[in-house]
Amino acid sequence: MIPRLYIDGPLKEGAAAPLSAAQAHYLKNVLRREAGDDVLLFNGRDGECAAKIIEVKKKGGAALAKTQTRTQETQPDLHLLFAPVKRGPLETIVQKATELGAARLSPIVTERTVAPKINIERLRAIAVEAAEQCGRLTVPSVDEPIKLAAALDTWASDRRLVYCDEAGDDEKKQWGGRQGRAAPMLETLKSLNSNADKWAILIGPEGGFAPAERAALRARAFVVPVTLGPLILRADTAAIAALALWQAALGDWRRS
Repeated sequence: MIPRLYIDGPLKEGAAAPLSAAQAHYLKNVLRREAGDDVLLFNGRDGECAAKIIEVKKKGGAALAKTQTRTQETQPDLHLLFAPVKRGPLETIVQKATELGAARLSPIVTERTVAPKINIERLRAIAVEAAEQCGRLTVPSVDEPIKLAAALDTWASDRRLVYCDEAGDDEKKQWGGRQGRAAPMLETLKSLNSNADKWAILIGPEGGFAPAERAALRARAFVVPVTLGPLILRADTAAIAALALWQAALGDWRRS
C-alpha cells in the first residue's frame, strides 16, 4: 500500500515537496520506507500527486512530485457543530466526521457541556490522519470552542443549521418556540430545497440541550429541527448518524 500524506506547501509536478520531521519518522521508522519509494501527496488545493521519496532524515525529508493522480474536487460545504465530550468519543467524532466529508468542525459549548480542556492541535492531527487514510483531497478545519449563543448570534443566514433535537415532538409542548414537529432527519432533508449549498449539523451534549437553548434554536429561521429516531444516542453515535443521513440525502453518496 502506497503511503498517503497531507502537506501544507504547494504541490507541483517536477517540484520537491518538504516533509515534516513527524512524516519522515513515520515513513522511515514505522513504514520502513526509504529514498526511491513511492508516496502520494495532497494539500487540499492541487489535487493528488504520485511522488518519490528523495530523503527521510531525523529533522525532515522531501519527496519529488511526479504526476497528478487526481484533480482537485469540490467538496460539500458541510459543517459539524458538536458539544465536546470525553476524549475518546470526542476523537471519534473528529475522525468519523472527516471520513464522512465534513468541511469544518466546530466545538460548541452548551449549558450542559461537561468535558475536560480540549486539545485542538490533537484534534487537528486526527483530522489530517483521517483524511490521509480515507482518500479525501481536503482536511477539515477544526475551530476553537465557542458558546452556542455566540455561534447563533454570528450565524450566516444563508447556511441552514440542521438541529438534532432529542426532544422530538415534545419540543413545542414543553419549551415553546416555532411551531411544527421535529420530523425524522432523512424525511426532512428530502423535503427541503436541495439547491441550498451551505449546510451545518448541530449535535448536543450527552445531557441534551437546556430548555432555553431549545427555545433559542427554534426561534431562528435558519434552523431545521430533526430527530434521529426513537432512541437516545450517544453524542459520537448521533454525529455519525446525522452526517451519514445528510450525505445520503444531499451529499456525495448520491454520486454513482
